[in-house]
Amino acid sequence: QEQLVESGGGSVQAGGSLRLSCVTSGYTYIMGWFRQRPGTEREGVAVIYSTSGILYYADSVKGRFTISQDASQDAGKTTVSLQMNNLKPEDTAIYYCAAARKSFGAGRFDPSKYTDWGQGTQVTVSS
Repeated sequence: QEQLVESGGGSVQAGGSLRLSCVTSGYTYIMGWFRQRPGTEREGVAVIYSTSGILYYADSVKGRFTISQDASQDAGKTTVSLQMNNLKPEDTAIYYCAAARKSFGAGRFDPSKYTDWGQGTQVTVSS
């Protein structure tokens, strides 16, 4: 199991911006960002297929969040970032980076499809 190391997060007022980053080594089929709000299940926010670069977003964040990846071939590391703009109080959650290293069919926002997870980082948006 490869490690995923997250950075970023914090507290911001509504309308503000934050950026999350996640670094991992080795091959990935897909990487994504998930979040978990108190009392709710973990939900997918944005994912990116590592080879094609195709992106998908949850409806709740479309137009506000941007996922991107930067593969450093020399170092064998991949960084996936989540730029979050126009943040809303309902975006408050613990955000997790995730990776799957084998292909799968449907379920790009299904947490059970992902084998590797970051440690989680808190994002708090105040009104």
